[in-house]
Amino acid sequence: MIELAPTTAPCQYLLRDELILRTSDICHSTGVRRKHQIACNTGVEGCTSVVMDEETKEQLLRANPLKGTNQIDVRGYNERLVLQLIREHGSLTKAEATRATGLSPNASSVIFRALESEGLIIRGDPIRGRVGQPSTPLRINPDAHHYVSLRVGRRSIDIAVVNFVGEIESSRRMALPFPTPKVALEFFKSELGGVLRSAKKNRKSISGMSVAMPFELWSWTEEFGAPKEEMEAWRDFDIAAELQKIVPWKVLVENDGTAACRAEQVFGSHTGKKDWVYFFVGTFIGGGIVLNGSVFPGSRRNSGGFGPMRVPEQSGGNRLVDHASLVVLERSIAAEGGNPFAIYEEGSNWDDYEPLLSNWISNAALNLSHAIVSSLSVLDFDAAVIDGAFPSDVKKRLVSETRRQLSRADLQGVHFLDVEEGQVGRRARTISAAAAFVSANYMIDQNTLHRN
Repeated sequence: MIELAPTTAPCQYLLRDELILRTSDICHSTGVRRKHQIACNTGVEGCTSVVMDEETKEQLLRANPLKGTNQIDVRGYNERLVLQLIREHGSLTKAEATRATGLSPNASSVIFRALESEGLIIRGDPIRGRVGQPSTPLRINPDAHHYVSLRVGRRSIDIAVVNFVGEIESSRRMALPFPTPKVALEFFKSELGGVLRSAKKNRKSISGMSVAMPFELWSWTEEFGAPKEEMEAWRDFDIAAELQKIVPWKVLVENDGTAACRAEQVFGSHTGKKDWVYFFVGTFIGGGIVLNGSVFPGSRRNSGGFGPMRVPEQSGGNRLVDHASLVVLERSIAAEGGNPFAIYEEGSNWDDYEPLLSNWISNAALNLSHAIVSSLSVLDFDAAVIDGAFPSDVKKRLVSETRRQLSRADLQGVHFLDVEEGQVGRRARTISAAAAFVSANYMIDQNTLHRN
């Protein structure tokens, strides 16, 4: 039996597992009007707790999947709004924030003082030469929080310390032909101390940790030449639980494509674009979806898993992953006698891989254009954003060729959209550690709040 305790608001109850429900929700969702009315028909002063059986509780949970939290524990909506605007614009004065938000000047001042006192924002140089007193813009304080990032990829593992504005302050990388849970955990243990020292941080100065990794690492082993038996170890490995034994911080785990998308949404800038589809070209292609200005992970946290997306039948396969992935370029380089893993080394010169690189870009762009059209048939996106684990000049060429291929596609029934370069770059999945916590604690998630 589950007991509901009355809150201070009329006809509103807080389940002991922290689910907040209104009277109307309870009645509409479960039909237990009679039981609930008996508990609350005398008003708040006369309310007593109401007992609910397990079946009714399950109905409530299914009908109300979002959990509420006490306002004490959640940053106020207006404070999140101001922080988000400052982050998007780079800096903001109180007057600009007042105009942008519709808040009163006094409310804006109170919010700015609170954010500044917490060290979340810092003052810039006063703007002079205008009528009246000089105005002072405020910007996000990079040192407000620091996070530890662990990225587990199919060809490399990274650990890094990332600050509040998404800058990597120190990092370590290990290249490898395939990852195993044992190798990933040993790498983390051996490199954590060094990466903290390089960033001049200790464990107490870290606010949280995030892991970005492909879900189902045990799948598609043949495609990237990994032994299936060893990769099967990932199936029952709880990386968050194992890391939690080592570190005192909260550990989040996110699909690497969604994580890269979140980094782009938090630290990139796509002005005027609220709904966009995001592709990240790594060993395998992945990505994410942004709706109403917020990342939409989906109920299984795997939205934007574009690898299996079907493309027109052609040599090599009929999935997007068969054409727009770096493993395809790997195979071409290996067939010519080159080192296929050199493309994952930072600073490597990709011009050395011509004409294989040009052929790969042409084929990847063609299939990305097919994927964009398929995405548009489902959701009315404003833009497609493309990034990946490659140098910026390769990204520029891939995006340009994708635009060209898209302009030649049959777009009847859908519209032509902007194809833009990702701004965060090849280390988006690593930077996502900061993005995960910034998004959860200091930004407005429109998909959760259901606000216009």
